[in-house]
Amino acid sequence: MLKTISIEELQKGMFVDSIAAQQGNMKITSRGRVSNDKQITSLRKQGIMSLVIDLSKQLPGSSEPAQELPTETTVKPPAEISFAQEIAVAAALHTKGKAIQKRMFDSVAKSLPLDLAIPEEFTGNLVSSIDRNPNALLCMTKIREKDSYLLEHSLNVAILLANFANHVELSEEEVQELALSGFLHDIGKIKIPDSILHKPGKLTDQEMNIMRDHVYFGTKVLTELGLPESIIRTISEHHERLDGYGYPEGARGDDISLFGRMIAIVDTYDAITAERCYKPGMPSQKALQIILQDAPDKYDLELVKKFIKCIGVYPVGSLVRLNNEKIAMVIKQHPVHSTKPLVKVFYSVRGSHYLPPTEVDLSKSSNTKIEKAVVASEYRLDFNKYFSESIAI
Repeated sequence: MLKTISIEELQKGMFVDSIAAQQGNMKITSRGRVSNDKQITSLRKQGIMSLVIDLSKQLPGSSEPAQELPTETTVKPPAEISFAQEIAVAAALHTKGKAIQKRMFDSVAKSLPLDLAIPEEFTGNLVSSIDRNPNALLCMTKIREKDSYLLEHSLNVAILLANFANHVELSEEEVQELALSGFLHDIGKIKIPDSILHKPGKLTDQEMNIMRDHVYFGTKVLTELGLPESIIRTISEHHERLDGYGYPEGARGDDISLFGRMIAIVDTYDAITAERCYKPGMPSQKALQIILQDAPDKYDLELVKKFIKCIGVYPVGSLVRLNNEKIAMVIKQHPVHSTKPLVKVFYSVRGSHYLPPTEVDLSKSSNTKIEKAVVASEYRLDFNKYFSESIAI
C-alpha cells in the first residue's frame, strides 16, 4: 500500500517507492528501504520534501545493516500472493476509489479546487495491488451497482488499463500514468446535465453534441491543475477513433497516440459490460466481439488482440454457465487454455439455489466445461450481495 509522507516523517525501516516532491535540479529516482539515519539526512540535504512509501514493505525499527538506497530505477516486483489474500484488500480499494471519485465530482461541480495528490496516491495503491495479484482487482470490476456507473466506470477503466499496460510490458512509470489517466478520464461528465447523462435511450444530435463536451470540460479542469501534458492527451483521445469519426477533434490514424488507442478500447469495453439503470450489461465475451468487429476501422486491431489476450475470453470476475447446470465466477485465467480457467462455482440452475463456493480447475476436469458466458440478471441473482458475503471475505 502506497502512502505519501513528508521527509520529516521518514524513518528507518520504511521502503521508499518514489520521490513525490523535491527542490533543486537533482532528480532522485531511487527505490529501496531506509536502513540508517544518514540516508534520511542525505535525502533532506538533496532537497527531498516528500516521498511515497510502500507500507506493505515497511519494517519499523529495522536493524538491518546500513546500506545505500539502490540507484536502479527498476526493482524486482513483489512476489504474487493468492487471490484469497488480496481480494479483501481489492474490495476495500474499490470502495475507496468510488468515494474518491464522488469527492472529485462534487468538487468539480462546485468549481472547487482538486487535490491531485489524492488520486495519484490512490492509483499507486491500485497498481501495487495489481502487482501482488491482478485477478483480485479485475474481479472487482465486475461488481456493479446500477446507480453508480459514473463512479465505477472511471475506476474500472483505471484497473483495466493498468493490467493492459502490464500485459504489453510498459514501464512502471507508464503503468502508473495510464492508471491515473483512466481514473480521471471522465471527470468532465459532472458538467453534463443529468437529463442527458442518464437518458434511457438514444440521444438526439443536439444532446450528443452536449455530451461530447465532457471531454472539453475534463481536459480544461485538469490542464488548469497542471496535470502533465501526456496525461491530458490520453484523456482527450478516449473517444477518438482511427477512422476519424470520433470526437472531439476527429483525429485519425497515426494522429492518435498509443495511450489514446489503449484507453479507447478499455473505455468502450467497460461501458458495454456495465449495467445501467436503463440497460443490462452485456457479457464480456459479447463486448469483446463487438470491439473486435469494429477493428481496424475504429480500434487498433493489434491492440484489441492483445487486450483480449490480457483479460481472456472469459475475464476474471465474469460469470459462466457450466455444462452441469451450475453458475461459476472466473477467478484465474489458464496460461495456455483460454477456455479452461479456474472458476468458483456458487449457484445451481437446476435447483435454483446458492451453493457453498467451490473452486474448480477446468483445465483438470475432463467432464466439466463452459457452455457460455452469462450475466447475473439472466438468473435474477443478487451477485453483489453474495460476493460480499461469501467471496470477498
